[in-house]
Amino acid sequence: MIQHKYLHLASYPRGFHLITDSVLQAIGDLPKTGLLHLFIKHTSAGLTINENADPSVRVDFESILNDIVRENLPYLTHTLEGPDDMPAHVKSALVGSSVSIPIVDYKLELGTWQGIYLCEFRNHGGSRKLVATMIGE
Repeated sequence: MIQHKYLHLASYPRGFHLITDSVLQAIGDLPKTGLLHLFIKHTSAGLTINENADPSVRVDFESILNDIVRENLPYLTHTLEGPDDMPAHVKSALVGSSVSIPIVDYKLELGTWQGIYLCEFRNHGGSRKLVATMIGE
């Protein structure tokens, strides 16, 4: 069985946001065994799996990526949409646009301290669209 579901996330502020519960609520019942693949349909946001317990991790992610990929660099040419746009594209390329998670016994087989993050790299990114593809039995 292959099943696709489309998720619409409300607008989030710039930063790293745990969306595991929102994803599970939107996709409904999981198969007994299989794979969940999530893909974000945007070039200025990303998805990743990481620490889900300590909120300071989210702040540190934002700080580190902002240090690595700075805004207002004098050599950027893609500036029409504002100083956060081109850095958002680079951050999205670094983080990635998809994650895959095994499904075991009707549950996502995430580690104890793992959660799914929406990585919002724009100051005002707006709502985001995701495609969830479940492969399983």
